[in-house]
Amino acid sequence: MSSLRTASPRLRNYFKENYIPQICEALLCGLLVTCPEDPLRYLERMIMAIIENGLESLHWDMCIDPLMKQNVRILSETCLEQLFGLDDQLTTPELMIKACTFYTGHLVKTYFRTWKEITMPHINVEDTLAEKMEKAIIYCDSKLKKFLFHQWYSYTKNQKAKFQGAILRIQKIFQDHRQRNFIAKWRDIVRIRNKIREEELILKHESELKNWKKRLKMKTSEEFSKSMEFDISQLPENAVLQIFSYLGLRDVIICGQVNHSWMVMIQITKLWNAINFSTVKNTVTDKYVVSTLQKWRLNVLCLNFRGCLLRPKTLKYVSHCRNLQELNVSDCSTLTDEAMRHISEGCHGVLYLNLSNTSITNKTMRLLPKHFHNLQNLSLAYCRKFTDKGLQYLNLGNGCHKLIYLDLSGCTQISVQGFRNIANSCSKVMHLTINDMPTLTDNCVKALVEKCQSITSVVFIGSPHISDCAFKALSTCDLRKIRFEGNKRITDACFKFIDKNYPNINHIYMVDCKGLTDGSLKSLSPLKQLTVLNLANCVRIGDVGLRQFLDGPSSIRIRELNLSNCMQLGDASIVKLSERCRNLNYLSLRNCEQLTDQGIEYIVNIFSLVSLDLSGTVISNEVKR
Repeated sequence: MSSLRTASPRLRNYFKENYIPQICEALLCGLLVTCPEDPLRYLERMIMAIIENGLESLHWDMCIDPLMKQNVRILSETCLEQLFGLDDQLTTPELMIKACTFYTGHLVKTYFRTWKEITMPHINVEDTLAEKMEKAIIYCDSKLKKFLFHQWYSYTKNQKAKFQGAILRIQKIFQDHRQRNFIAKWRDIVRIRNKIREEELILKHESELKNWKKRLKMKTSEEFSKSMEFDISQLPENAVLQIFSYLGLRDVIICGQVNHSWMVMIQITKLWNAINFSTVKNTVTDKYVVSTLQKWRLNVLCLNFRGCLLRPKTLKYVSHCRNLQELNVSDCSTLTDEAMRHISEGCHGVLYLNLSNTSITNKTMRLLPKHFHNLQNLSLAYCRKFTDKGLQYLNLGNGCHKLIYLDLSGCTQISVQGFRNIANSCSKVMHLTINDMPTLTDNCVKALVEKCQSITSVVFIGSPHISDCAFKALSTCDLRKIRFEGNKRITDACFKFIDKNYPNINHIYMVDCKGLTDGSLKSLSPLKQLTVLNLANCVRIGDVGLRQFLDGPSSIRIRELNLSNCMQLGDASIVKLSERCRNLNYLSLRNCEQLTDQGIEYIVNIFSLVSLDLSGTVISNEVKR
């Protein structure tokens, strides 16, 4: 039992409570110092002395003869506590080393601090006070801000709670009123149905009685059957005209073959003001076209030959229609410059002319300003055989200065000079359409708008080289409608000054423009006339931009909103949309995957909604109605 450090607590407490280490220490010291001849007798005698004096007065040198005691300074109460392992390691060598180290370090720090205070110059008292004052001011300001912020936060929280409570009360009142209206209407309908049912029973009874009486009178029944006959030819001319206006050319011809009265009805002159041969383009013959034009040449106002494969000689008979105002010969591969020469010489009052996808050349372009002085609508889409010089011809003579609508889609042969020629010839153009023009650049647009500042509507679909510069060049025009699609060079910069340069714009169509972000919607928010906004496939648009847009005045007048494939939109946008867009008629949220049932429930608050597209979303069938 050399050490009791690992012994049980009970044994250790026993040694301490009975002063076993002190007794052993006193006896051992006595043996070591006196060295008696009979140790056992000595130990017996000393033990009896310890018993007589008591354990409380026990000392380590109690068993030593007073003459043999030495003056030794007491280090601890007993040295055998360490021998028996009862000192709890309070004076181990490691602890002594740590204590000396700590004491030495403490002395070094104390001396170094004293030396530092003596050697370093004293800091200016005023600077110290100023620094303390500055810190005090900062602390006071921060404390005041925190106090004000807490006051503001509690105020806004209370206001929000009041607002939510008011909304809930209004919704409850509205639902109650709506239910009362439904119940009242249901009661009225039930009363009306009951009344009608009673009247029907009475009428049925009376009719059965009359039928029983009329069985005896065959002549009366025959007169009654004759009165039920109906002849459509007896209708007024306006009614007949409205009925036959819903039929195509082929159906009208078939109706004329029913009988003589029907043939007379289809001879109404107003019925032949507009003839559409494109509906029978696969079956119509040149002979029938010629006979029809000769018969109704003075009444025809509109002719449509789209996609018809007629001989050039047949198309020349269009020149007999002196009062013609609209002519559509698009997709007519047989149309030639010679046929257009005959048509232009005979039809001077044409207002609408569609020459798209035909093989006309500069010869036809020379004829347009010479004969069509009142031309307002011209389509040259996909006509690739005329050149920039042909566009210069539009300014000859009286020119086509009344032109309002111009379509140059797919005319890839036009250069910058060609657009300058258009600007000089058609300075009053208001609606410009240029689709499928991969060669169209910003310089072309700049050249066009130098003099055509009356443009109110532009369409650039399939023109990937158009950038923000072209959009800024159009700022000189009073744009009302703009359409871009599939353009990656258009960015938020094009909308930076939109509220100042385009205050009257009401239709924006920017589909598949990957460069547009939330900044674009923020720039559109000040617009007061905007009614149609289409941003489909603009994948970088999210909740932040849409909320900023809805905070502006444009959300009040918006009628149509298309946000298809804007996958960053969430429920927060729908909540804001239901609060602001009270006049919205058409809404598309197709493929907006972050929308949930909770957000879709707010759409029911838009009572003006006519069409809604939610295909491709993750909503379930459990949405409240």
